[in-house]
Amino acid sequence: MDKRRLTQIITSIGTNANFKGFLEGKIYRGDLKKFCVPGLNCYSCPGALGSCPIGSLQAVLGSIKYQFSFYVIGFMSLMGILFGRFICGWLCPFGLFQDLLNKIPSPKIKVNRKVNHILKYGKYIFLFGFVILMPLLLTNVVGMGDPYFCKYVCPAGTIEGGVPLVLMNEGLRSTIGWLFGWKVFLSIVTVIFSILIYRPFCRYVCPLGAFYSFFNPISFYRLKVDENKCINCKACSEKCKLDIEVYKKPNSLECIRCGECVVVCPTKAIQKGE
Repeated sequence: MDKRRLTQIITSIGTNANFKGFLEGKIYRGDLKKFCVPGLNCYSCPGALGSCPIGSLQAVLGSIKYQFSFYVIGFMSLMGILFGRFICGWLCPFGLFQDLLNKIPSPKIKVNRKVNHILKYGKYIFLFGFVILMPLLLTNVVGMGDPYFCKYVCPAGTIEGGVPLVLMNEGLRSTIGWLFGWKVFLSIVTVIFSILIYRPFCRYVCPLGAFYSFFNPISFYRLKVDENKCINCKACSEKCKLDIEVYKKPNSLECIRCGECVVVCPTKAIQKGE
C-alpha cells in the first residue's frame, strides 16, 4: 500500500471514529463538532467527529440573513494556503471513496479534453451558486435560507449520513419522502460514474475542491518543474488521470497533488512540497 492510500485511510477513519454512531444510528453532537475537518465529510455521518466546511458555511450563511462566518472561511483559507488541493488527493474521505470505486474492474471512460474543459467549471457554479448565493438570497420570511448544496445535491451526505441513519433508525424510515429518493438517485449516479470515470465529483461538482483550487498556485505545498531536467517527454501528462499537462502547468487548479507525475518522471524534474 502506498503512502497516499494509507494517509487517506487513516484520515477517513480518524475523522469518522465515532463507531458507536453506526451501531446506534445516531449523530455525534459533542464539542468536536464545533470544529471543521479539512475534507468533505458530512456532519450527519454517524461516525463524523467534526463538521464539513461546506455544510458549516451554508449553515451560517442561511441561519440569519447576510451573516458571514469568518471562522469557516478563515479555516478553509488557511487549509488552502498550506495545502491547496493536496487535501483533495490525500485527506478527503469522499475522495478516497471515489478512488476505491474507480479501482473496480470495468471499462473506463476518458472524458474528451474539450468536454472536460467545460464541465470542470461546474464545481465553481455549485460553490458560488448553491453554497454561497442561494442560502443568502433565497430565504423565508424570517431571513433563513436552506443549505441548498447539502440538501439537494451533495451525494456525500446521502452516502455517509442519510443512508446509514435511515437503515439504523426506524423512526427516520417512516419520514422518507421524495427528497431522500432524489438524493439516493444522485448518489447512485455518482457511484456509477466514479467507477467509470476517475473522480467525477471532485472534477465537476465539489465546491470544496473549487475553493481549494484557487490556492494551488500559491500554497506552501505545490509542484515545481525543473526546466533544466525536463525533456518534454510528456510522461507526466500521460500518467495524469485528470488530464493535466503537468510539465506546462504543474500547479493547475485541477491538480489534486496525487504525486503520480512525480513518480513517473524519468528525469526527476518534478519536485513537490515547496
